[in-house]
Amino acid sequence: MTRVLVDTSAWFALYVPDDQDHARARQWYETNKQPLLTTDYVIDELLTLLRFRGEFRRSVQVAQDLTQTLPISIERITPADFATAIEVFQRFADKTWSFTDCTSRVVMERLGVKQAFSFDEHFRQFATVAVVP
Repeated sequence: MTRVLVDTSAWFALYVPDDQDHARARQWYETNKQPLLTTDYVIDELLTLLRFRGEFRRSVQVAQDLTQTLPISIERITPADFATAIEVFQRFADKTWSFTDCTSRVVMERLGVKQAFSFDEHFRQFATVAVVP
């Protein structure tokens, strides 16, 4: 079965009721039947974003959910992924992709993941994956 990579923007929308994409994220998440995948870098970016936006208590709950409760796979960035992500980061200097976006792209290519759950326009710019919802 095809896996779906969950990006920071989708996790944030799922967990923050005030987010503009919360309802769409919740609806897609609740009806999705495909296995979910995220990366350690996405979790890092998400927890940092939550804390930066004054959501420390929520970030603690999210960390527990993502690492202990939810049925997701967490893919760790390998040294080879890291090196390739640096190349991607440099090669696409005309884009405003975060380094985490670059690591996600590299991991998706390595694993053959063709779909991303994201509200980040950068994933559409990859032109290598379908973005949902």
